[in-house]
Amino acid sequence: MKLIIVSGLSGSGKSIALDTLEDCGYYCIDNLPATLLENFITHVMLVDKTVYAKTAIGIDARNQTESLMNFAERLKFIRNKGIDCEVIYMQAEEATLLKRYSETRRRHPLSDLNLPLNEAIKIEKDMLRSLAKYADCVIDTSRTHYHQLRDLIKVQVGERNKHHLSVQFQSFGYKHGIPLDADFVFDVRSLPNPYWVPELRGQTGKDKAVIDFLNNSERVQEMFNDISGFLDRWIPRFEDDDRSYLTIAIGCTGGQHRSVFLADSLAKRFQQQSLNIIIRHRELH
Repeated sequence: MKLIIVSGLSGSGKSIALDTLEDCGYYCIDNLPATLLENFITHVMLVDKTVYAKTAIGIDARNQTESLMNFAERLKFIRNKGIDCEVIYMQAEEATLLKRYSETRRRHPLSDLNLPLNEAIKIEKDMLRSLAKYADCVIDTSRTHYHQLRDLIKVQVGERNKHHLSVQFQSFGYKHGIPLDADFVFDVRSLPNPYWVPELRGQTGKDKAVIDFLNNSERVQEMFNDISGFLDRWIPRFEDDDRSYLTIAIGCTGGQHRSVFLADSLAKRFQQQSLNIIIRHRELH
């Protein structure tokens, strides 16, 4: 049996995640009180293993803080029942959350406390801290739109091979901020920049002319070999530690040329291994 617990900050896309999991065949429940998890497992999920073979539950700040503090014990209880349980935690930058609430005019779950929205977001983050540290997968949606998030959920959870580590190679631009969900960040801004070649400026790291330009650089090859060697050594350690997800972020200035090329090259390099490879180019969308 499979149980996915979806949590995170309000406005970070939990509803989209649950909707996507429902499309993937999961029985979804939003805002189940954490105190009812054990009862739900014992008296519902394990009683009808056909209907609830794949279940997803949303847990967020609408819970009482005390019920979230004991999340570790509840997670242990679930896994001791032989249920394959994964926790997805979703987050976004404060500026992004403020903008989303402004655009949708939705009420924040903590708005009844007569708090300014930015204070409510900070308090919510503190409330969920005890749950977030047990997340198997952290997804930052600051620069992820609806369809990208659905695809990401499908690949990482709904359709991935659960027997192998999922490794996401993500390109990004430093001028737009470092991805908050990255496990490793590699800075490739010291490499030759196609942006300064007029005929390459409007292209990306997916175009042949840019690929040829970077392939012909000895420094680019050195960087590729160094990152590959590092990952060759450490990815197996994460597998041995039973990690489910690993995000490798490759950053250049604008996230259009060098980082895209290297993310694609590394993904191709590691697809030869028994890994679930995910590629995301944050600034190309």
